Amino acid sequence: MTEDGPAVRVGEPGPRPVHPLFSEQARPYEEDPTLGFLVRARGQWVSIETLVRTWDGDGLDTFFSSLAEDFRGWEGARNWRSLERDLTISAEHCPGGYVHLTWGIHDRPPSEERHFETTTVHATGEGVRNLAAEFQMSSHEHGRIAEPPRGTTS
Repeated sequence: MTEDGPAVRVGEPGPRPVHPLFSEQARPYEEDPTLGFLVRARGQWVSIETLVRTWDGDGLDTFFSSLAEDFRGWEGARNWRSLERDLTISAEHCPGGYVHLTWGIHDRPPSEERHFETTTVHATGEGVRNLAAEFQMSSHEHGRIAEPPRGTTS
């Protein structure tokens, strides 16, 4: 989290909902493709956080962009997970023009004792596009997630 607050906040404000909050992404070592960020779920009765490590973002921005592009819907769930499976996201397109995103925060293997999930609901089209743009902006501002791994070409 930044001193000004989270880099990305997911969900509608209110006293009871649980909101996933994402800090700015940081690369611990200049030449290392490992990228880390703090994810925190906060609500009236819960506060849980973990440091998530990815390999150049593990395609998180691409995952959200694909949800925004397919605003007409898709069958089943689309899933994303971080390098160490400590953060998972499952997206389901639901009737009525909504996307349900289930955010999972997990202990790293081998313990896997702690498992927390919360679901946020977003309007297809503009709602999901705004969320994708927030993650895209966060990644581009810091020049981290959207970069291709070294040694590859576009």
